[in-house]
Amino acid sequence: MNTIASVMAELKKKGSAQTRKIYARHGTATENMYGVNISDLKVILKKLKGEQELALGLFDTGNVDAMYLAGLIADGAKMSRKQLNRWAEKAVGLQMIAEYTVPWVTVENENARELALEWMKSKRESVAATGWNTYSGVLATRNDAELDVAEIEKLLSTVVNGIAGAQNRERYTMNNFVISVGAYVRPLLKQAKQAAKQLGNVSVDVGETACKIPVATEYIAKIEKMGRVGRKKATCKC
Repeated sequence: MNTIASVMAELKKKGSAQTRKIYARHGTATENMYGVNISDLKVILKKLKGEQELALGLFDTGNVDAMYLAGLIADGAKMSRKQLNRWAEKAVGLQMIAEYTVPWVTVENENARELALEWMKSKRESVAATGWNTYSGVLATRNDAELDVAEIEKLLSTVVNGIAGAQNRERYTMNNFVISVGAYVRPLLKQAKQAAKQLGNVSVDVGETACKIPVATEYIAKIEKMGRVGRKKATCKC
């Protein structure tokens, strides 16, 4: 029987100081983290698929490795708005969890769009970033017929007009939103390209890393050249 204690013990064995250093350079707080490689987490995941309650318990530990694993295990469709809001709150200050884990799980929920819009309005950088990436995930996984095209157009304008005054990681995820519109919403390709042109090069502090902020115009052009505009994903989790 898998328990929180047994999974945490396995995570501890797989952790490394080097991995913690890498995550620290990328802006993730590592005080409560073993430093487990994603590849190792996926091996552990195979034994835990479908264990929803275990996933919720792992997330509650506050350990970054356990929280990331919890996001891979959890079925967001089975979670309540209250639980998802709690996850967004608990991820504050944990960049990797806030921008990836929580959005990935929330996208699976019927309330994803509404939650994304609420989170985008937050004054807290992590929560706002969670909101933008959640909406990007909605664009990537929902059929165009399910999307509110007029709303997305307004959000493109919000990005163009507000990105300069947005907080650091919020800028990163807003830029990602424009790319996602261009990549996944064929009816708004033209509008996304116009917004991307207005954004130009977006400045984001990526800490002590060599990471480069994708230029939206170039990224969308690359996807268009490959003939992949509008191709949806089954899941955002990876």
